[in-house]
Amino acid sequence: MLHLRVICPAEDTDAVLTILHEHVGVTHLILSRGAAVQPVGDAVQADIAREAANDVLAELGKLGLEQSGALTLEPLETVLSDAAVKAEHEAPGDPADAVVWEELLARTREESTLNGAFLAFLTIACLLAAVGVVTDSPVTIVGAMVVGPEFGPLAALAVSLVRRKYSLARRSMIALLFGFPIAMVATGLGTLLGEAIGWIQIDTVETLDQVDFIYKVGPFSLVVALLAGAAGMLALVTAKSAALVGVFISVTTVPAAGFAVVAATNSEWRIALLSTGQLAVNLVGIVVAGVIVLALRPTMEPHDSWLARARHHLLGRSK
Repeated sequence: MLHLRVICPAEDTDAVLTILHEHVGVTHLILSRGAAVQPVGDAVQADIAREAANDVLAELGKLGLEQSGALTLEPLETVLSDAAVKAEHEAPGDPADAVVWEELLARTREESTLNGAFLAFLTIACLLAAVGVVTDSPVTIVGAMVVGPEFGPLAALAVSLVRRKYSLARRSMIALLFGFPIAMVATGLGTLLGEAIGWIQIDTVETLDQVDFIYKVGPFSLVVALLAGAAGMLALVTAKSAALVGVFISVTTVPAAGFAVVAATNSEWRIALLSTGQLAVNLVGIVVAGVIVLALRPTMEPHDSWLARARHHLLGRSK
């Protein structure tokens, strides 16, 4: 379930209470008149079944509370209450399938910003990938995959395309279009420094048989990117973060960027171009898969679907 806190002007309180009281997915309704200091107003709190959150937030949004007050939503890990069980049972759909759009937008917005932390992680990941390439070490390549933060803006881009949030799309594109070149330039400088002091000595990158899968673009490159993007978006909307690790080590976005840099510093432009192609295939595949998952998501939880009816029937019999 989710915990909702509403701060609203006193003249809107009755309307807020009506919306929350009449919705079957809402319970544990609390009113504190005059409790809000900044902004001034009343505080209303309630617990909401995840599958009811979008409808409730849409109704509350019509009151203009984002301008005159505030809406705060946070997940609840454990709720021991028959009223909560009843609210989840009566709310249409299944909590595991529910996409709370405002929650998803807030999460992806935070992870898609071009800032010092994002650049640091991406640069470190590209440097790790370059080390993995020059040492022909798949283990180091996997480490670079896990460290890379690029899934955040890719997921945000998919969400923004589905929800038509163009400001979020612009933020994501800025993070990707500036982040990767900056990280790759820093990696190139590091590679040149390694070559200058004699740490890196490669006649040709084509002899690196343990990590050559990075630049070998083929049909399965797109297939893996699509599957990883779909799994990543599902993990994001269902808050199953453990699955994201598998996504990170499935696609070769950061390793492709690192391989392209190493090949370029070695004047092997064909390999650099192939690696760049691998990078592009992974980026596009992840976004496309994310869009498809989000676009199909509403059809997974229709109020009158056989799955929802069966679930409600079984839950009703188990009581």
